[in-house]
Amino acid sequence: MSWLLTILGILALIVLHELGHFAAAKAVGMRVERFSLFFPPKLIGIKRGETEYSIGAIPAGGYVKITGMSPIELQQLDLRVADRAYYMQRPWKRIVVILAGPAVNLAIAFFIFWGILLAGSPSGSIVLENLNPSVHTTRPSTSVLAVEPKAPASGKLRVGDRIVAIDGQPVTIESARARIAVHGCAGAQSNGCRAATPVAVTVLRDGRRLTLSIYPRYSAVAKRMLIGFGFGTPRAFGPVSAAGAALSEMWHTTTGTVTGFGRALTQPKVRHEVSSIVGITADAHETVNEGAGRALVFLGFLSLVLAVINLFPFLPLDGGHLLWSVLEKLRGRRVSLAAMYRYSSVGIVLLLFLVVNGVSNDISRLAG
Repeated sequence: MSWLLTILGILALIVLHELGHFAAAKAVGMRVERFSLFFPPKLIGIKRGETEYSIGAIPAGGYVKITGMSPIELQQLDLRVADRAYYMQRPWKRIVVILAGPAVNLAIAFFIFWGILLAGSPSGSIVLENLNPSVHTTRPSTSVLAVEPKAPASGKLRVGDRIVAIDGQPVTIESARARIAVHGCAGAQSNGCRAATPVAVTVLRDGRRLTLSIYPRYSAVAKRMLIGFGFGTPRAFGPVSAAGAALSEMWHTTTGTVTGFGRALTQPKVRHEVSSIVGITADAHETVNEGAGRALVFLGFLSLVLAVINLFPFLPLDGGHLLWSVLEKLRGRRVSLAAMYRYSSVGIVLLLFLVVNGVSNDISRLAG
């Protein structure tokens, strides 16, 4: 079920992106030939007016076919429909249609981040703070903010438990960590070794006082004994402050995506970390298993990245169409098709290089 939810979530982002183009094209009077859920070959379709609504056999997103997206296509059009073709419209209409797709993805990201902050989702707040440490979505407290899957505390501590004592002694955050750390392994401290004695963790849960017995494990990364949970409480946001924090998260992610794209082209170490849709789907699946809040933030992050990459100024990406429409508006005349393709070919080669690199990285990871 988690894999199904993961795939449906990613497909929904792509289809909603295309739905934005579709709705805007209809609104400004362009001729839309087809709106397809999934890619050809076509399984079923139904025609309403001039538009065919279909479902394809390859579940890899969706697409909108607007008449006359290029000057070459115009040469083959019936004159009765050519005046409603994309390339025959005023630049502002083309700009509206092209921006509508990324705008939908930006709106999805904003409302997900905004809703997570407003609702005070513990797991979502952690991810957002990790995404942009300058936005403090949590505040320090002795409450349990998150429990790591498969950690000693998993199945015992719950999010929202307030830790009041460890081994019978009242604690602060720092003293709690110190008391857990004294429960060492029987032999040499090695990564993952279990403590010789359990920690008695006293919590307040739903107004009741409970004492739980948990065996810590040694973490070579943290260099101390851990039971696998995080301290803190989600920070309270109002509608306005949540909107400001959501926009800050989006700006941080946008600038990081653009600079990361540049670093991936110039730095081998960064390039080895690039993932294709295969790796992205696997990462998304993990977040679904870790809770709704974390999964929603990841979905919002993907939606934002999809918008940003689509706005790169190279054909056939949305940004390429946008660039030439804006230039035409500024110059007062069309840009030559040869100039469009010469410029865009460089960007597309670079993007394809990263896609192939991402697939190669994912194959290497799957192969172990």
